[in-house]
Amino acid sequence: MNFKTDINKEIFRLSVPNIVSNITVPLLGMVDLAMMGHLDNPVYIGAIALGGIIFNVIYHSFAFLRMGSSGFTAQAYGAKNNKDISLVLIRSLLVAGGLALILLLLQYPIQWVAFHLLDGSEEVKNLAREYFYIRIYAAPATLGLYALYGWFLGLQNARIPMVLALTVNLVNILFNFIFIYALGMKSDGVAWASVLAQYTGLLLAVIFLLTRYKKYVVRFSTAVIFQLDEIKRFFRVNSDIFIRTLLLILVLAFFISSSAKISDDTLAVNSLLFQFFFIFSYFADGFAFAGEALAGKARGAGDPLRLRLTVKHLFRWGWGASVVFGLLFVAGLKPLLWIMTDNRSLIAMAYEYRFWIILLPLTSGAAFIWDGIYIGVTASKAMRNTMIVASLLVFLPAYYLTIDSLGNHGLWFALNLFMISRGLLMWKLAEKAVYIK
Repeated sequence: MNFKTDINKEIFRLSVPNIVSNITVPLLGMVDLAMMGHLDNPVYIGAIALGGIIFNVIYHSFAFLRMGSSGFTAQAYGAKNNKDISLVLIRSLLVAGGLALILLLLQYPIQWVAFHLLDGSEEVKNLAREYFYIRIYAAPATLGLYALYGWFLGLQNARIPMVLALTVNLVNILFNFIFIYALGMKSDGVAWASVLAQYTGLLLAVIFLLTRYKKYVVRFSTAVIFQLDEIKRFFRVNSDIFIRTLLLILVLAFFISSSAKISDDTLAVNSLLFQFFFIFSYFADGFAFAGEALAGKARGAGDPLRLRLTVKHLFRWGWGASVVFGLLFVAGLKPLLWIMTDNRSLIAMAYEYRFWIILLPLTSGAAFIWDGIYIGVTASKAMRNTMIVASLLVFLPAYYLTIDSLGNHGLWFALNLFMISRGLLMWKLAEKAVYIK
């Protein structure tokens, strides 16, 4: 078989299930917003936007559980090291359980800090607090799923994560309809639906683990699990990914909070428009996840040619997706807005900022692809450093220099510039950080 054809087939095999599973996440967000958007008051949109951004900060800050698990497992798989595959699973689940317990114990101070930092009307914030206190109880399931998603992907299996994601999101949508339309609940119903869906997904993930990969469910002594050198490496890589992800989520949280500072209507409009960015980002992450598995496998096998060809072909797929999404947003932005809300003033206001949404796939595509590659080869330090520069030295200055003169346009300008800088910086560092000499 032709080497390049083989790589493209592997990218396709891994990316398509990931795209299918990833795309359900923003679609779920659109369903949540659509249900709130058709209620009699736009404050419910703001409530789940503010509540949602808190959990984006919390859970995505711990996305290193998925990313680290994926990279370490893929490299162990490439090296054909079954012992390390098992140990990555155990360590990731132990860390997930410990972090979930901390979140549950600290839920009151977390919400206090969060709602002092986020702006919004008192009515929106009260509804968002109610949403928070319900959804926090999904923490053990959510973090456990992160660890298992990454581990399955590291084993070059994208189908199980796809089935898990589809199940979680379909169950979530089902409970949304039950709680909101059958029981008359509002933003609190959205929160309860999320909790029940996450535990359904965790149960299914454990069933897959015990039926498909039971050979990796092995007992090890405490000394082996907590071997000092490996634990140091595990936490060094994961701490870098944690810092990188925390900065990314803080940028997005800053975006939402700054929207709320302008007005409740701007918060609602930017929350609606953000769903289009999320659709593209989760689609592009399908290729990024394939990059995690394939780049990690090539690195673990010590195959520099395959690693370079993998990067090359991932970018061909990624740039193609960026162009297609830009064109789709040109043609379909307004009809999709009507699906999410029937508020004419919000739709008219949202359409004023369509240029930035059309541009975002082109400005952000490279960053998503590089993320997957860097995670797969566990080049976490370089990835962390590029995020520090892009968020602190690019995004914030761009925002403060333009917000007074351009208003909400300045906010969208800063976000696009942030994504461009991330892609360029990772491209610049790739020769040293990614490739095998």
